Amino acid sequence: MTDHVLVPLDGSPLSRRALRHALEEFPDASITVLHVVDLFEPGYGAYPDFETSYEPLMGSEEWYDRAEEVSERLFDEARELADEYDREVSTTSEIGDPKRIIVDYADEEEIDHIVLGAHGRTEEKRPVFGSIAEIVARRATVPVTLIR
Repeated sequence: MTDHVLVPLDGSPLSRRALRHALEEFPDASITVLHVVDLFEPGYGAYPDFETSYEPLMGSEEWYDRAEEVSERLFDEARELADEYDREVSTTSEIGDPKRIIVDYADEEEIDHIVLGAHGRTEEKRPVFGSIAEIVARRATVPVTLIR
């Protein structure tokens, strides 16, 4: 039985689709939305302006304030989507390597299932070290559903 589902959210259409899938397929489970600000690709997802506007400030107080602002916008969108299903979601954000943080968070917080958007890139467009979805699917100790 699935009691607690983790949905990493980066603001991309696929991550929103993953949240919608979790809300539909796990009606009795608690859902946690996790936004990870990637130190190496902070603008990845819905707010690419984050990287270009704030990269010179990386590590500064303004950078962290902006990262928090972006997370809150994503969480507001997640809550609005959950409202459509008459559901609530809990939210949390972290800064670091999304691949590691998603897997570690699932282990530490007793997550039963991860639902994650997968971009389905072709071999030549895939990052050298593998996609986030691919690595999470291989390393997670719980079932992972990839949404395309």
